[in-house]
Amino acid sequence: MAPTPRHLLTLEEFSPKELSALLALAAKMKRTPAKYRKALDGQCLAMIFDKSSTRTRVSFDVGMTQLGGKALLLNGGEMQLGRGEPISDTAKVLSRYVQGIMIRTFAHSMVEKLAEYASVPVINGLTDSHHPCQVLADLQTILESFKKLKGLQLVYVGDGNNMAHSLMIGAAKTGMHCRIVCPGNYQPDVAILKSAQAEGKKTGSRIEVTREVRGSVRGADVVYTDVWTSMGQEAEKNKRLEDFRGFEVDEKLMAESPKAIFLHCLPAHRGEEVSAGVIDGKRSRVWDQAENRLHAQKALLVTLMGDKKN
Repeated sequence: MAPTPRHLLTLEEFSPKELSALLALAAKMKRTPAKYRKALDGQCLAMIFDKSSTRTRVSFDVGMTQLGGKALLLNGGEMQLGRGEPISDTAKVLSRYVQGIMIRTFAHSMVEKLAEYASVPVINGLTDSHHPCQVLADLQTILESFKKLKGLQLVYVGDGNNMAHSLMIGAAKTGMHCRIVCPGNYQPDVAILKSAQAEGKKTGSRIEVTREVRGSVRGADVVYTDVWTSMGQEAEKNKRLEDFRGFEVDEKLMAESPKAIFLHCLPAHRGEEVSAGVIDGKRSRVWDQAENRLHAQKALLVTLMGDKKN
């Protein structure tokens, strides 16, 4: 019987020790990329996109190429999925052709169903509930800046969305403290919050949520934000702009913690969730963060798809 494949759906699949090892591998691959040019020689990653993408698409495609493999781009709307083929059938068929599947879609249940029926690793490239690949790059960037993760304070200001969820999980796994700052109607999912808090108790991580913006960044090592209107929420844009008034990460807010670096998963809307002075300023690490999508995901691909004997 073939071994059960390992997936990345939420970051919960990795223990703190395993996550630390993955980040160490990402750093090593960033320093010495030539050593891994044949790590996935002859392997193919199917990439299914139901949502538009820049960083996810390019980083996985380039990553597979640099590892000696190939990425196959699939548009969900152009596949038989778009005509009603069950995701279970798609999972079984793709598993006969490729060695891994990455999917970027809306409902998280679709990724879970794909993983249930696939006999190869499945990677969540983003859903409405989780964005684990982004947080791998975030953790690598923070580690590069502070040489540690445990005990640091991360403050996320904005929508309690997929980024907030994955940041809470990532922080809890690594012993970082995470404070989510968002309006009352945009709180994180309660079940995900409680799960992260339970994990945090094991690692010494505090996971909390507040509605108070001013004062929330004081003492932070990392300040993070995301767009207020995500893909699929365009019809809510005007209401969201009003509801998030006062939640912009600007120079005044960053002044609460002069030591903090700034992160943003991109794309960014200057003048909405972040000021141009902050994202383009000296404390911004967003371009390192974007680059690290490549290195963190290469480490993930090798961990999930590589030869376990080597």
